[in-house]
Formats: sequence, C-alpha cells, structure tokens
Amino acid sequence: MSSGIDLSEKLSTFSEHWSPRTVAQFNNCDVMVVKVQGEFVWHKHDDTDDFFLVLKGTLDIQLRDRTITLGPGQMYVVPRGVEHRPVAREEVHVLLIEPTGTPNTGDAATAAPRRTA
Repeated sequence: MSSGIDLSEKLSTFSEHWSPRTVAQFNNCDVMVVKVQGEFVWHKHDDTDDFFLVLKGTLDIQLRDRTITLGPGQMYVVPRGVEHRPVAREEVHVLLIEPTGTPNTGDAATAAPRRTA
C-alpha cells in the first residue's frame, strides 16, 4: 500500500446496500466498507467472529436475546456461531473485517459477491 485509504472516498464509489467492497487485506482478512439500510437476514458464521465498526449512522445488531445499538466510532464483535441480524433504519456506513472468502450471509449460496472498491 503506497498511501492511506480514504474510506469516505471508497464509500462514494457505490450506492448499493448490503454489498461490501474490499478496500484492503490484512492477515488473510478482507477489510471492507459497506452501506446498509433496512433489515439483513438472520444468519451466523460457524467458523469466524463478525466485526462491525460504524462509520456513519446508527446500526442495530439484533441477537436472539438482545439488541446492540452502535453509533459512529462504535464497534461490536459477534462471536462465531451466534445468530444475528444487522438492521439500519436509515443508511449506515460500516467497516467490516472478516477472513477472506467468508460469505456475508453465512452461506456461500446466498452471499453477495466480493467486490473491490
């Protein structure tokens, strides 16, 4: 990497929701930005934790027994195997980190394709 990565600039290159864009790789993990709005599907990741850092907006991460609400600059790690569903009442910008190739729905058959920003 020859210079810093401007996350706002990367987020400005697309408008689709729930379609993460890889902006860097780190120790066999993808560092991604994503725009989300509405409800995602209930899912879990059996082999990896799920990292969320809110850059803009308010994100609810619904768990079966409670809801975690995150604002800008706040993060949460969903432990592997825990069923969860991100929900955004309005557009939210999020930074995600997960092992390269991890399907965003927990199932390769229904996952969004990996794209680069």
